[in-house]
Amino acid sequence: MERQTRLTWEAYGEHHLRRGTPLTEVDRFTWGPTANGPGDDILGDLSGLRVLDIGCGPARHAAHLARIYGAHVDAVDASRSQIERARARYPDVPGLRLLHADAVDHLGTAAPYDMIYGLSTFHFLDPHRLLPALATALKPGGRLFFTVLHTNSAGDGPTSTVTPRPETLRLAGGEDLTVHMWVLTPELWEDLLVQYGLRVRSVTVLDAPEEHNHASYRLFQVHRPARITARPRTTRPPAAHAAVGVGAVLLGPRGLLLGRHRLGTRELPGGTVEPDESLQEAVVRELAEETGLYADPADVRLLGMLLDRVGDVVRVTFGALVTRWRGEPADQPDESVGDWRWWPLDALPPDLFECSAQILTAWRPDLPLDHAPARFTPVTDPHTTPRA
Repeated sequence: MERQTRLTWEAYGEHHLRRGTPLTEVDRFTWGPTANGPGDDILGDLSGLRVLDIGCGPARHAAHLARIYGAHVDAVDASRSQIERARARYPDVPGLRLLHADAVDHLGTAAPYDMIYGLSTFHFLDPHRLLPALATALKPGGRLFFTVLHTNSAGDGPTSTVTPRPETLRLAGGEDLTVHMWVLTPELWEDLLVQYGLRVRSVTVLDAPEEHNHASYRLFQVHRPARITARPRTTRPPAAHAAVGVGAVLLGPRGLLLGRHRLGTRELPGGTVEPDESLQEAVVRELAEETGLYADPADVRLLGMLLDRVGDVVRVTFGALVTRWRGEPADQPDESVGDWRWWPLDALPPDLFECSAQILTAWRPDLPLDHAPARFTPVTDPHTTPRA
């Protein structure tokens, strides 16, 4: 559906290129269908900051921020024709960089931003694809601003499920184009943002001023906490044989190994201890099953035992440091965790699983991780020779 929408916006840009539609300058931000809402003032001081405009179109707002506020603005759009319009209008604005790219792909490779914004563009992208990439691309303490459709001009309101629906894009001249949009309730947007490690500061209602126009938007002001918060564990009790788990820390030249669970959180390799296997053997087995990496039990150093309580359930997890391994991490068939990536310790993602965050804190207490407390009992380092 995103591909179809990209093609639609390509056709939209081509339409305006053919018509030679003039691009009027903007002297302030208009976040929604009315001009009396918030403007540039909510953005704060942007001088010298790295800013990203997602779905920039002809980049009028991005050029405004670069010229007036001295921001370094990357303006990205998946439509080649829209970027072509922008480059023709703004060939040499200092601080402005125009990029033809998929927004999520760009977020995955760009250096972190101080601020990211989107003017009525986020609802064209699958939130489960966009939001984790946004959370990772924002610096700790970074800010996010975006508007999304709440009710269209016909009065069709939002849904409480993460499903897209078709909407009509009308062109001058009478032609209609169809796009797909995720028109979600504000409560669902906030739940999704929190799930991926972001926090909502405010939501502003932006209604169309015309009496018979039902169009309404919501402006979200969001931030990434300076510290990394963790997703709590489920209160559902584990199976009897799965009361003890292990989590493995692998730190290589490219950083710390983390995968993405199908629920959306980032996790260390690990899992439950099977009957008749040692803790080190459980680490080696889970590592191979989830990542395709191979290690020897002798190269697994137990860090200690974490004991916490989730509801009425006592959870026991052993953290371990894997000092040597073979291979490259890769997604494995039928596993619930994949998308294995190496993360620098000073740029960990904000959507960590609570158990993984507890293990990382036990290993490196200096990491800026917030999570439910757990009682940690260190174990003797098996690679340390006892003193005589």
